Amino acid sequence: MTDQQWVGVRQRVGAVAARPAGGEVFGALGHGWVVEDPLTRGELAELEGQLGVRLPEEYRAFLLHVGAGGAGPAYGLFPVRRVQGRWRWEGDGAEMVDLSRLAEPFPDQGPDPKVLQELLAQCPEEEDFDDIEDFDDAMEAWDERWEAAMFAPERTAGAIVISHLGCAQREWLIVSGSHRGTIWSDCRVDDVDLAPLLGEDGTPVTFARWYTDWLQKAEHTALSAS
Repeated sequence: MTDQQWVGVRQRVGAVAARPAGGEVFGALGHGWVVEDPLTRGELAELEGQLGVRLPEEYRAFLLHVGAGGAGPAYGLFPVRRVQGRWRWEGDGAEMVDLSRLAEPFPDQGPDPKVLQELLAQCPEEEDFDDIEDFDDAMEAWDERWEAAMFAPERTAGAIVISHLGCAQREWLIVSGSHRGTIWSDCRVDDVDLAPLLGEDGTPVTFARWYTDWLQKAEHTALSAS
């Protein structure tokens, strides 16, 4: 059933790309409507063997039947590629992923909200300093504490970045743990912890829903703008 849901998807993407209004779809200039070739089963096995984890089923089927990345939500689906014999994802923020920790369960919760609230309350104010250099030093020290709390490596164990929306906002696919197969929004640049994407019915959005919902909206945009 997972394989069947991807039948014709690659062709649908190509059809949107061929329409004059395809460039009106948000992010199209980033991915250029290019869909990379699918992985072979041997390549997928090699990828998962290097990672030490089985990827979520919907994503695995996409890699085999649609493509290794390219045209997709926002500025595109980060492609997974073999570089000098090692597999990795490529894109704005892909380096945030610790490939050695993908088998670890993605944590249910992020930093303690009380700790974050206390940190925010301690954020230096420029008017409290007579010397701008002292303020800069205090701000740099505070930033380090904030980064350590918000961007701790363990926060994104068991997950990969698969897309970016610009302005340092990204989306993650959860690979391991109780949230496996779902998409999470990363707006930590706006001081907000990672959160699951939810559909209109309040249920977590899985990879297939994330991608096909985008494709349906892209088709509507391209048709209505023609």
